[in-house]
Amino acid sequence: MNFVEARLAKLARNGDRAAFAELVELYKDKIFHLAYRMLNNKQEAEDAVQETFLRVYTNLHRYDENQKFSTWIFRIGTNLCIDKLRRRKNTYSLDAEMPEGEGSDYYSMLPSNEATPEKQVIVSETQEQIRQAIDTLPEKYKSVVILRYLHDMSLQEIGDVLNMPVTTIKTRVHRGREYLRKRLEQNEQLSI
Repeated sequence: MNFVEARLAKLARNGDRAAFAELVELYKDKIFHLAYRMLNNKQEAEDAVQETFLRVYTNLHRYDENQKFSTWIFRIGTNLCIDKLRRRKNTYSLDAEMPEGEGSDYYSMLPSNEATPEKQVIVSETQEQIRQAIDTLPEKYKSVVILRYLHDMSLQEIGDVLNMPVTTIKTRVHRGREYLRKRLEQNEQLSI
């Protein structure tokens, strides 16, 4: 357990606003990265970060000092993102504006026919295919895959964050990886 974080949490629980501000500073980027990867929307990710810290602040009295603070805050952030994903309505339109693009729409995201260096195209296409494949993961696999591969958490840490047995996490990571592999193979076959 990180002694500094535990001390900061204890001080924050006792009303020390500077200690809470330090906790925010330590975790805001990590929670944003998690939320952005899960929600794939900058505005929703920013909202999730704010909601996470609001919940942390209002529930500091519930924080168990025997638990790693990082585990506790990641659990709160992950659960918020899962809730947001469940509330989403899957409506798609080719004319819908992209979340981050000022005035861009799905038409502008279609690949152009302009020549670019081959390697750059392959890398960006591969990254885009992986991102799209992760976006299609069922939510029970999405959170574990993001925590495992994008946040480099151990299976035990993910189990602690999601409050699940490590065996369940191991199974979900395996099934999520298999789902991604099949999805990427389908994309490869479609592009041939």
